[in-house]
Amino acid sequence: MLAMNYRGPKRVRIDNKQLPEILHPQDAIVRVTRSCICGSDLHLYNGSVPDTRVGMTFGHEFTGVVEQIGSQVQKIKVGDKVLVPFNIACGKCVFCQQELYGNCHESNPEATAVGGIYGYSHTAGGYNGGQAEYVRVPYADVGPSVIPDWMHPDDAVLMTDVVPTGYQAAEMGGIRKGDTVVVFGAGPIGIMAARCAWLFGARRVIVIDYVDYRLDFARKYAPCEAYDFRSLEDPVVFIKRTTDWMGADVCIDAVGAEAAGSALQTLLGRKLLLQGGSATALHWAINAVKKGGIVSIVGVYGPIDTLIPIGNVVSKGLTLRGNQASVKRLLPRLIEHVRTGVLNPKALITHHVPLEEVSDAYRIFSDKLDGCIKTVLIPPSSRN
Repeated sequence: MLAMNYRGPKRVRIDNKQLPEILHPQDAIVRVTRSCICGSDLHLYNGSVPDTRVGMTFGHEFTGVVEQIGSQVQKIKVGDKVLVPFNIACGKCVFCQQELYGNCHESNPEATAVGGIYGYSHTAGGYNGGQAEYVRVPYADVGPSVIPDWMHPDDAVLMTDVVPTGYQAAEMGGIRKGDTVVVFGAGPIGIMAARCAWLFGARRVIVIDYVDYRLDFARKYAPCEAYDFRSLEDPVVFIKRTTDWMGADVCIDAVGAEAAGSALQTLLGRKLLLQGGSATALHWAINAVKKGGIVSIVGVYGPIDTLIPIGNVVSKGLTLRGNQASVKRLLPRLIEHVRTGVLNPKALITHHVPLEEVSDAYRIFSDKLDGCIKTVLIPPSSRN
């Protein structure tokens, strides 16, 4: 089969790889119909995530058709069109029972924190992902959800990560009616978080980034105020000033390890790889939120230490909340939001690219070319 193949930092290509096989009676094999390149894939692509091994196939956002099932699979059948959450979850452990599917205790033997994730290095279990023609799906009675007949395929693939993560970013912020919410990062997750902030009652939503076309897109899609931090003397001072020197009620870090804006953080976290990423956005969020406020973190950082102002967290009495989105928990309400038109996920997609051109797709997305917001890869069998 054709599959994306990681060859080292900034080096991906399309290759022929062996078809996946049923390895456990709870497995399924899914023929991929759509997969996405995620902003967090760029952390892998740029070499920021430890134990990203040569030969791995990325891709934790995908939909497909069930081609084969293991002997114990009962809830899906061959021929079903499914969306597959990026969380690999057993459904039975103590954390899955709490609907913390991103923290499954059984799906990732490599860590005690995050659960398994498709195509996200061996720190997340070492599973190959969906930027391929076929993928093995463990715990097939838990993760995959049959796509409603009325749902557009582009909406369905964004329900595997972008929509749930953006929604949970707003949910973890504890947003209340009348709140001012600041989102750092105008990638697909940040834009979706800004859009979802209104659903929880926000009075004002501000997005901070530095890419002009992304800021323009956020203003139209969210809708929100959007500012280029390069035009601000200091983003924290700006947010304080525009909130009567109180600070935002909620700040959301939707950037993570690749944040720009601080030479020191860039050097330590992106160039020398001495910490789990450049924590510039998290710095700004902690310092710009009001006393007693909430910082919601969905930006991905590596597992090693990261330099943040923890003293300010304590002194200001802040609450920090972060996690991988529990996609399975959120899907019923989010599917309803799509059905009623409250959310329009597919409008985030700017590029449909043949899977064979995955290398160019990564370069365009990474270098922020051609107005790229969200890229969907289409395998050959889904273009017929």
